[in-house]
Amino acid sequence: MINRILKLIGWIVTGVLLLITAAFAFFYFQVEARLAKHYQVIPQYLEVSYDSAQLAYGERLTLVKGCRDCHGDNLSGRIFLDDPALGRIIGKNLTRGKGGLPDDYSTDDWVLAMKHGIRRDGKSLLFMPSYEFTLLSEEDMAAIIAYARQLPPVDNQLPDHALRPLGYVLTALDQFPLIPAERIDHSSTLVRKVKAEVTVDFGKYLANSCIGCHRPDMKGGDPIAPGFPPVPDITSAGNPGKWTESQFMEVLRTGKTPEGKTLDPANMPWNMTAAYTDTELKALYTYIKSL
Repeated sequence: MINRILKLIGWIVTGVLLLITAAFAFFYFQVEARLAKHYQVIPQYLEVSYDSAQLAYGERLTLVKGCRDCHGDNLSGRIFLDDPALGRIIGKNLTRGKGGLPDDYSTDDWVLAMKHGIRRDGKSLLFMPSYEFTLLSEEDMAAIIAYARQLPPVDNQLPDHALRPLGYVLTALDQFPLIPAERIDHSSTLVRKVKAEVTVDFGKYLANSCIGCHRPDMKGGDPIAPGFPPVPDITSAGNPGKWTESQFMEVLRTGKTPEGKTLDPANMPWNMTAAYTDTELKALYTYIKSL
């Protein structure tokens, strides 16, 4: 009797393992097919100038748009996620040093990456939040490109991305934002310029930098990846909706909330929003309060 029970348990365990293996194989090949997809895109022409005002503006934008969070303070790249179950994700070296961009990396290549989330070979970049950058104005995108292209070369050769089992599963289930090119309307065009003023429209434009975590409706939700906290609702219905304008500005500049909490910059990049101007913070507050 015991032998029969053990044999039955063995068959059940074997069956479960086979099902898990088959499911993972399905997820693996589905994700690999998506990663191999080629996107046929003609990048929008973008005029880039390199005057001092443009470069200074671009330098500030690399901070407030979060470029340095992934690519490092000098944009020479870094490993910003290395999880044994999820995978290794790098922010590429954006300088022209060893391990960085080639000398013939053109403005069109920059536009493909930032606006479309696509590499030179037509395949999607990995984990690059181009679904946020695709909504930039021509002026802002050109300023970021100008600043990045004139950076001194920094030698920093990084390992490649490495997707691991949990990463495949979550990507297959659309629970991990690995493939940005899938989330972008590649037929859209950049607006020329967005006027900086305390309006809902300008606040909405700035909030494009928030949608990767807080979602397009700003209501937050589940963690963006395992190990991260749930994302709060920052509309008027959420706790930040109870803050005054001055309290909101204080939080985004210091990370300290009216409730006495200190926000972890790894989860809420207040060190990025600290570089916003008063007009930008007030516009963002105006937009969020309107939701």
